[in-house]
Amino acid sequence: MLLFAVFRPTRHGDEMKKKRNYTYIGGQAVIQGVMMRGKSGMATVVRDDKGELHMEAKRICLPGEKHKWMRFVFLRGVVNFFYSFVLGMQSLLRSSEAAVAEEEDPPKLNRWVAEKWKVSFSDIVTVISVAFGVAIALALFLFLPYYFTELIADAAPNAIGGRSGLWYNLIEGGFRLVIFIGYIFFTLIFRSLRETYCYHGAEHKTINCYEHELPLTVDNVKQCSRMHDRCGTTFIFIVLIISIFIFALFGWLLGRYIQTGNTTADFFLVFFIKILLLPVVAGISYEILRLLARTQSILVLPLKAPGYLLQKLTTREPDEEMIECAILAFQKALEMDHDPESPEKLFVTETKLSKLSAMMNRVFEERGIDRSDAEWILSLTLGIPRSELRTERVVTRRECDKILHLFEERLTGRPLWYIFGNTDFYGYPIEVDERVLIPRPETEILVQQAVSALQEGDSVLDLCTGSGAVAVAIACEAAKDKNVTVVATDISEEALEVARKNVRANKANVVLIRSDLFENVRGRFNIITANPPYIPSGEIDSLQREIRDFEPRLALDGGEDGLDFYRRIAAKINRYIARGGMLILECGEDQAQAVLKLFSRCDYAMVVKDLEGKERVLKIVF
Repeated sequence: MLLFAVFRPTRHGDEMKKKRNYTYIGGQAVIQGVMMRGKSGMATVVRDDKGELHMEAKRICLPGEKHKWMRFVFLRGVVNFFYSFVLGMQSLLRSSEAAVAEEEDPPKLNRWVAEKWKVSFSDIVTVISVAFGVAIALALFLFLPYYFTELIADAAPNAIGGRSGLWYNLIEGGFRLVIFIGYIFFTLIFRSLRETYCYHGAEHKTINCYEHELPLTVDNVKQCSRMHDRCGTTFIFIVLIISIFIFALFGWLLGRYIQTGNTTADFFLVFFIKILLLPVVAGISYEILRLLARTQSILVLPLKAPGYLLQKLTTREPDEEMIECAILAFQKALEMDHDPESPEKLFVTETKLSKLSAMMNRVFEERGIDRSDAEWILSLTLGIPRSELRTERVVTRRECDKILHLFEERLTGRPLWYIFGNTDFYGYPIEVDERVLIPRPETEILVQQAVSALQEGDSVLDLCTGSGAVAVAIACEAAKDKNVTVVATDISEEALEVARKNVRANKANVVLIRSDLFENVRGRFNIITANPPYIPSGEIDSLQREIRDFEPRLALDGGEDGLDFYRRIAAKINRYIARGGMLILECGEDQAQAVLKLFSRCDYAMVVKDLEGKERVLKIVF
C-alpha cells in the first residue's frame, strides 16, 4: 500500500516519543521490491527471480510545486491522491517487468509478437492485467455491494426505508467495507501477495528507522515497527468510512429528489454521481489522515486503531533481502532530493524503440545534453544507421541493458566518445579517453586544407597532436597518391600513448616525438599544422561540464587571453618552415584576427570559415 508523503508523521506510545527525524518520504510495496518517493525524485528497487537487484530512479515535480493553488486544503488531498495513485501504478507495472529475470532464449511467442506487431509481449500482458484488475475492482466494490443490498431491499423494503432511504445507502457502504476487509484476508492465501506484504513491512520499517535517527542498516531496520501513521491501508480505510456517509447522504438526496423510476437508469445515475464524489471523499480523507499523523495525543488512538489493525494484515515481517531493497530505494530517493545531479536510472526491460528513444531524448534535453547523443547511443549499440531509428522495433532486454548502461554513464557528464572509447575523424577510427581531447568536426577543415596543399615529397609537422587524429588523417590521405612524411609532437607522454595506438590501428606513416612545440624537432617542413590550446584560463571553469570536468586542462588552457601558444609558434616558425611553406592553424571563434596579427611577416594569409560561418582555420604562407 502507498505510504503518503504528508508532513511530520508520528507514532503512538513509546515509539512516538523517540521519533525526531521526521521525513516527508513515502513509499509503496511493488512486485518483489519497494518504491520510495520524495519531493523531487522517486526510486524503485526490485530483486528479480535470480536474486539480482535492479533500480529505477526518476525525477518528479510535485503538483504543488508547479501550481500553488493545488496546495489549498482539501484540494491538495485530491491532487496528492491521484498523483500518488498514478505514480504507484506506474511503479507497480514497471516492477512487474523488472522482477522477471532475463531468459537466455525467450519464448517463440514473445519473438513472434515483437517481430509481427512491433510491440513487447510484456506490454500486452500489462494492458490485459490492468483491464482485468479494473473489472475485478468494479465488481467487488460497486456491483457486489449493490447486489447484496438489493437482496435485503427485496426481502425487507420497509425495514430499510426503500431504495432511496438513508439506511439503504449505509448498508451498501457497510457491505463495501466488509468486502474490502474480506478481500485483504483472501489475498493472504496467495504466496506472491504475502511476499508483497513483506515488502510493505520492509518499507514501513525503513522509514521508521530513519525517523528514529538510527543508521539505515539491516539490523536496525529489523528492530523497528512495521506500523506507520501514513500507510495507504489506513488511508483506504478512512476513504471507505467517509464514502459510506457521503454516498449515503447523496444517495438519499438523489433518491428523494431525482429518482427516475427506472432501476437501471437510477443505478447508472448513482454510479456516475459516486464517481464525481470520489475527489471529495479523497480530499476529506487526506486531511483526516494528515491530522491524525501530526498528533501524538492518546485521545486519537481509537481513531488510529482500525488502521493499525488493518496494517497488521497488509504488512508482514520482511527478510534481510527485502529490507535491503527498501533501504536502497529510500537512500536513492533521499539522495535525489539532496543532490540535483544525482543521476536517473531505468529498469532493464524489453521495450519499444520509440518509447526508449523518447525517454532518452527527454532526459537529455532536461539535463542540457545534446539529443544527438541519444541517437548515437541507440545507433551504435543496435548496429543501425541513425536514419533508421524512426523505424519501429522491439529492443530486447540484452540490448536495453547495454543502452541504459551507456545512457546512465552519459548522465554523469562524461563525454559520449570517452564512453565509447573511440570516435570517427575524417573517416578514420580514432581512440580517445580522458588523456586527450575529443577531435571536433571543425578540425576536419584543418585537415582538408592541409591535404589539398600537399605535394609529392612534402614533409608535414603536426604540433600539439593529442590523439594524433590530425596527423593520422593527413598521413593516410597522402598515402593514397603521394609520398609524404609526417611528424607529430606533443608535450604529454600520456597523449602520445593514445596517439601511438591510433597510428598503429590506422597503419599510418607517422613519427611521434615528445616535444614542447618545436623543442625536440629538427629540420624544416613544407606544411606545419597545429590545433593548440586556445581557451583563456579564466574561462575554463565556465565551460560545459563535459569539457571542464573530463577533457585534459593541459590541452585547453591557452593562457590569460588564449593566445600563448600562437605567440610561441610565431616566435620560432621561421626556423622550421620551408621556403614557400604553409602554416595551418585552428583557433577559437573570435581569435582569428588577433592570431593573424602575430604573423605579420608572412607572405600571404587567409581565413577559412566553418559551416556556421565562423572564422576557425588560418592558412599562412611564408
